Amino acid sequence: MSALTPLTPKNRSPKPRKALVGLALLGTLSLLCITAPPIKNKLTPSAFAYPYDLSPSGKVSESLTAEIAAAQARIQRNPEDGLHLTELAGAYLKMARITGADKWYTLAEESARQSLDNLPFNNDGALLALAKVAEANHDFAEAARLAEQAAGGEALATRVTAQLAIGQIAEANAGADELVEFSPSMASLTLRALARQAKGDRTGALKDFQQAIAVEQPGEARGSALARTLLGKLYADQGDHELAVSLYQEALTIAPQYPQALLNLADLKVQQGRYRAAAKLYAEVDDPLALLGLARVRALQGKDAEARSQWSTAETVLREKVAANPLDHGRELAVLLLERGDEEDQAEAIALMQAEAGNRRNAETLDTLAWALSASGRWEEAQPVIEEAIAQGIQDAEIFSRAARIETALGNTAQAETYLSKAQTLK
Repeated sequence: MSALTPLTPKNRSPKPRKALVGLALLGTLSLLCITAPPIKNKLTPSAFAYPYDLSPSGKVSESLTAEIAAAQARIQRNPEDGLHLTELAGAYLKMARITGADKWYTLAEESARQSLDNLPFNNDGALLALAKVAEANHDFAEAARLAEQAAGGEALATRVTAQLAIGQIAEANAGADELVEFSPSMASLTLRALARQAKGDRTGALKDFQQAIAVEQPGEARGSALARTLLGKLYADQGDHELAVSLYQEALTIAPQYPQALLNLADLKVQQGRYRAAAKLYAEVDDPLALLGLARVRALQGKDAEARSQWSTAETVLREKVAANPLDHGRELAVLLLERGDEEDQAEAIALMQAEAGNRRNAETLDTLAWALSASGRWEEAQPVIEEAIAQGIQDAEIFSRAARIETALGNTAQAETYLSKAQTLK
């Protein structure tokens, strides 16, 4: 991770956000598997090897509308049936993923609960639907609990995703191993790669990302784009910018305007000091992270007035999202407040991150909470938080750099030097 010029003496160096884990983007676990040769260096075959299926969202929505109507008709004929209600909950969840509208999650939850009332035993589909609703609501502990009760690969994938979010890294890795053994598909290998990354196993993550791409299927376009984007970020963090760019471009060939690939590519341009190119890429993405990225670019260009304006625009969007769901984009808002560097924002940044850490205790969340506490001079409180992040096994130069700054502020010179040495080996 690269360090950029600090905006103020009080702040850490602003840098592109860490890799979006993309766990929610994995979608339904595919149980299909094809055999392909392992990838050596450059990815072959390339993204042009065969056509990818990217059906227009409108057509998918029409198909789901018909699926929902059919399930509702079956339930009307037999309202005491539990399985039809489970099917309806599953269709609502698909619609939620396509549209992003909260109402579909509410309908999915209602249908799943009614299904369990009608069929309280051997109803894994309803339990899985409730687990996915809990995951969407950032109630990861509940998602893991519900998924634990259900059988099948998708339930296992949901459990692993939730465990990663709450910092149960060892459990997540064990579950990911089980998942890959059950179904060595692109989705399961991508998820295990994320679990490997979370415990600091870059070699294992690299191997799994590569193998995920090797077994991809033409109908898994967004999963293919996600795997390449995450692998590209791993290479970027290791300093191989050329291969990272190649992977991002392949992802964008498969899924044009794929937001995560555009954001990561823009972040890489920022690291390289190519601010105009980064700004152009951020402008292509309709996402609060892109607005935050544009503000960061303007600040690095020394255009303080434009940066302030961009931060204000991003803040408005993020506050609307946080108001609608307090656990949605709270971390991004806290990062904005910290990067902007206004002292009066520090208390709110801490409150936002404390709320986020109450539900999600992965290394990224803990690192941001430690940053917020450090910005306010609350070094003793920041120390156990950053130690918890490090204990998960994450190998991130910025986290170790922050730990070094905290230990320095506390007068623990020897420990600070240990952390700083670790950070330098990871850069």
